[in-house]
Amino acid sequence: MNTIYKEKSINIVFIVILACSLMAIVELVLKPGYLIKSIYKMVLFFLLPFFYMYITKEVSIKDLFIIKKGNFIISLFMGIGIYIFILGAYLLLGGYFDFSSVTGTLEENVGVNKDNFLMVAIYISFVNSFLEEFFFRGFAFLRLKEYIGKGIAYSLSSLAFSIYHVAIIMDWFSPALFILLILSLFIAGLIFNFLCDKLNGIYPSWMFHMFSNFSINTIGFILFYNM
Repeated sequence: MNTIYKEKSINIVFIVILACSLMAIVELVLKPGYLIKSIYKMVLFFLLPFFYMYITKEVSIKDLFIIKKGNFIISLFMGIGIYIFILGAYLLLGGYFDFSSVTGTLEENVGVNKDNFLMVAIYISFVNSFLEEFFFRGFAFLRLKEYIGKGIAYSLSSLAFSIYHVAIIMDWFSPALFILLILSLFIAGLIFNFLCDKLNGIYPSWMFHMFSNFSINTIGFILFYNM
């Protein structure tokens, strides 16, 4: 690795660690309402990397969003597939795990309840998934892939993606289910990276992420409304 690439990769890793650490403080210490927390996240996961990429001129940001018809169709079908898979897994295996504390934790720690669940679910599916894909894939993975190679970039961005969620869901589930979900998030990060890498841009991974959130929010809807 040459000196310039080493410096650039260090800058990116530093920004990723900084943004995730600050979001952990927001989640665990400040604990603001969902709207304020979303504003913090937009600043740290979008504006911060956006201005870094804009100032350094390392990449054309619009290139991240180039949509190719064939790739779009592939992404759409994969998104529908993951929706069916996650929802089906819950319906088949959900009875073996305790989800009883999820809704109470959401209401107490996040401020999400029956009255605002649908609005929050729409935000999470479309906007929140975009922020995470822009940050962990468009900024972290694609940049690190150029500077330190695919293998390390795959691992670091996926690890950061999974660890970031620790502060969010650490009180939601039993220890066994929590560990399973963190491992699943790491694997999901690898899949998102693969889509981003092979289909050239962040919209394929964003769509896959979006449909994953659709399924999780469907499960949340079932839990909130006791369907």
